[in-house]
Amino acid sequence: METTLTIGAIARRSGVAASALRFYEERGLIRSERAGSGHRRFPRSTLRRIAFIVFAQKVGLTLDEIGNELARLPDGRTPNKADWQKLSGKWSDRIDARIAELERLKAGLTDCIGCGCLSMSKCKLVNPADSASRRGAGPRYWLGDRQADA
Repeated sequence: METTLTIGAIARRSGVAASALRFYEERGLIRSERAGSGHRRFPRSTLRRIAFIVFAQKVGLTLDEIGNELARLPDGRTPNKADWQKLSGKWSDRIDARIAELERLKAGLTDCIGCGCLSMSKCKLVNPADSASRRGAGPRYWLGDRQADA
């Protein structure tokens, strides 16, 4: 039989607040059993499942997406090395897209004085004559449109 841990022990070991753990449980991402006293008792393997959730969130997955990934595991088991390798391959494209977005934002810091003009005709620095407005609403260059394309 697998050792069980209290919610406090799981929170300390995982670095995730007990309130978040209860929320994860409500969403079906983790499971606990109730002791005779009614207190939650988590299998020790829950720590690996929580690590999976935290990492997936840092990659940018939503809790719904994380739940879908975890639901694919047989009998709700904890992700193992083979599962991790399969999933991480899918996540690489997502990470690359986030890196590209951050690089665009970093490059934009040198072009924008932070006036918040969003592509109004007032911006003589990057968007003279409001040419970016033809691409649509919002901060077009921050959204990834190239200046030459506007």
